[in-house]
Order: sequence, then C-alpha cells, then structure tokens
Amino acid sequence: MSTRKIMPVVVILLIGVMCAQDRVQSELRFAAHSKDEKTAGVWVDGQYVGSVKELAGDKKLMLLPGKHEIVIRQAWYNEFVMEVILEPGKTHEVNVVLVKSPRLPTKDATAELKIAATPSRAAVFVDGQYAGQVDEFDGVGKAMLLTPGQHRLHIALPGYLPFDTMVDVRPQQKLKIQTDLVKGSITEAGSQVSKP
Repeated sequence: MSTRKIMPVVVILLIGVMCAQDRVQSELRFAAHSKDEKTAGVWVDGQYVGSVKELAGDKKLMLLPGKHEIVIRQAWYNEFVMEVILEPGKTHEVNVVLVKSPRLPTKDATAELKIAATPSRAAVFVDGQYAGQVDEFDGVGKAMLLTPGQHRLHIALPGYLPFDTMVDVRPQQKLKIQTDLVKGSITEAGSQVSKP
C-alpha cells in the first residue's frame, strides 16, 4: 500500500480516537460573578489547577468521570467545598458563591508587599494561607497588606519548584519580592499547592 493511501486511514483513526476520548471525559466549567470569586484559586482532588477566571465561561477543565472534590479558596473568605459526580461526555458547571470570613484584616496591616514572579498565575501563600495569584500583587495599585512582623511567603505552581522566603516587615514599609519559578516535576510543587 502506498503512503498516500495509508495517510487518510491514519488521520481517520486519529480523529476517531480523539472523538472517543471526548465521550469518555467529563467537562467541568466554572461561573463566578464578583472579582473576588473570579480571582479565587481552584483545587480539584487536592491539586491546584488555577484561578476561577482561567476556568470560567467557554474555558473548561476535562476530567475523568467519577467523584471529584472541588475546593475554591480566596483570602478573607470561607473555603467553598463541593463534591461533584461527573458523567462521561457530560458538562458540569460549578456556580461559585463565596461567603466573607469573620476573620478580616486588622487596621494594623499597613505594610505593603508587591510580588513579581514568573509564571504570574502561580499561587501565593502567606503563613500557610492562600492569598491569591502573583498577578494580583504586581503592578500599579496592586499590593498585599501585611501586619508588621515576620511572615512566611510560599509561591508555587504545579510543574515548577516552589519559592519560599521569610519577610520581616515594619509598619508602613513597602517591599517587593521578585523571582522566576524554575521548571520541575509536578510532584515538587509543594504540599500547599496539592493539599489533601
């Protein structure tokens, strides 16, 4: 058989395999309404996958059918936890509704921390708590407010080695941290990115 006759057969087989995979996998989409809901971090089965805005609207996350735990975290909000059962070839939409936490920032939070890191979609944790994504703390008018004293900063994204540092800030101090995350294994992202 000549190469010209084999190529169309291979293309048809590949298209058939891809279509079959679409029917096996399930689609997960997110809907958010406020800015805080859109910038919240998303964990699926304990693994950080990005922010709600990266998975909202016509953007989607393809998962294997079955039971999955969805956790959405945002600073100063209670965790949004939902268990979904995904069916093969079906779409499931998660409507994100965050509730303010009773733990609000204090008036003592006067130190400003700017963070510039690549990739800018990496998750930022302060003292073990999710604070947002890097791009929320870099640029004009963007910064994180901290109380004076020492704080542990952790920046991580699956597929990259995490960045960890301690900052010791004073009242009214403005500080900027800049780093580039180094590519690494998805297992090296750190325990805060993949929480049990």
